[in-house]
Amino acid sequence: MRHVQNDPELQEQVRRFVTPDRRYLRLGGGLLRLNPVERSAFVRDLAQAAYEITPAELSILFEGGWRERKTAAWLVAVAHRTEFRDLIGRLLLASEGPYAGAAYCVVLAKFGSAADAELLSAYLDHYLLRPDLDYDQAVVLGTLLYLDGILGSEYTTRFLGPDGPWDRWLEVRAVAAPDPQHCRQTVQQLCVLVDETAEAFVSPDCAS
Repeated sequence: MRHVQNDPELQEQVRRFVTPDRRYLRLGGGLLRLNPVERSAFVRDLAQAAYEITPAELSILFEGGWRERKTAAWLVAVAHRTEFRDLIGRLLLASEGPYAGAAYCVVLAKFGSAADAELLSAYLDHYLLRPDLDYDQAVVLGTLLYLDGILGSEYTTRFLGPDGPWDRWLEVRAVAAPDPQHCRQTVQQLCVLVDETAEAFVSPDCAS
């Protein structure tokens, strides 16, 4: 992992793409709380960033900490850069830090293929066996529910059956977990925001 404090190359990408208007903090659920004027301005600036950033610059951000990775994931989702699918899947499974997992889920939800559902399933196969780790299990399951709805698939069936992996994971936890259906709704709302940003991304005004 590269650290922004002593990495001038990473510092430059953070300055350009991560910290403007506290972007890294707003990406995710915070976007849903913006008023229409704030949302419009944020979407326009995010689209411009997605248009400007190069694959090499995205790769640099993905080598950074959670702020850099979270921002890079959203830019990948907006620009639909499916060449980053495998990297996103590896980062999600590795779970090396907080806060970025939900952004990886948004990316895979927007890519929206069976390959993305397989990556989410692999995460659940691993982390539903770890009730001691309170990571992104609920949002990953919610994302998989979303993809089942899009694909007409049944990936979640084996996780949500009676006395299945999800129930067993919940039983041994000390605290309650988020409702996967609520997570599915949130992912759906965030995908709408990605679509909205992607429309600005391809508009002549953004590209000029």
